[in-house]
Amino acid sequence: MLHSHRTRLTALVLAGLCAAMISACSNTVQQQPVSHSLLEDLIVSPFPVYWLGGSFHGLSISEATHDYSGAFSVVYGNCLQGGEGACVPPLRVVSSPDNSFLPGGNTPTRSQSIRGVQTLLAQSGKTIVIATGGVVVDIYADSPPLARAAAQVMVPINVPGASEAALPVRLPNTGFASEPLPRQVPNPLRRLG
Repeated sequence: MLHSHRTRLTALVLAGLCAAMISACSNTVQQQPVSHSLLEDLIVSPFPVYWLGGSFHGLSISEATHDYSGAFSVVYGNCLQGGEGACVPPLRVVSSPDNSFLPGGNTPTRSQSIRGVQTLLAQSGKTIVIATGGVVVDIYADSPPLARAAAQVMVPINVPGASEAALPVRLPNTGFASEPLPRQVPNPLRRLG
């Protein structure tokens, strides 16, 4: 009797350890918590960077990035598809300083007023493009209701604003696209010798 009890206990402990090891290895497509230094980059941006707070509809921030075009992207939730380098999250909010460019191309869109500004809705409402002030905010969600809810409450992390308040009207072209990106500017020439 004691031997069978000990065997069951050993089997339970081993099963628990295996489950812990498997769950640790299976986390390859899940994002890790965002560091405070990345959030600080959003705060010191020279243009408004929109976000939805630390979490939104049960989705926590899983990534915040600043790309070469100058845009900031804030991702909520873990990957629904893909993996490292090709993650499709449930919700992404992208703030671009280039207000001369509205993404979409030949994608069928419809126009709708949200919070006092005209927006473009694509992918049956899963994508919302909002030109507000001197930026363009793109919301990519896995469902139209989630995208619409995000558009209603998004606020800049670095400029005073209130959820559901009217958004600033679109400014004329800020000229951002005519300026070279920092990586496109060559280093100054120096005299050798």
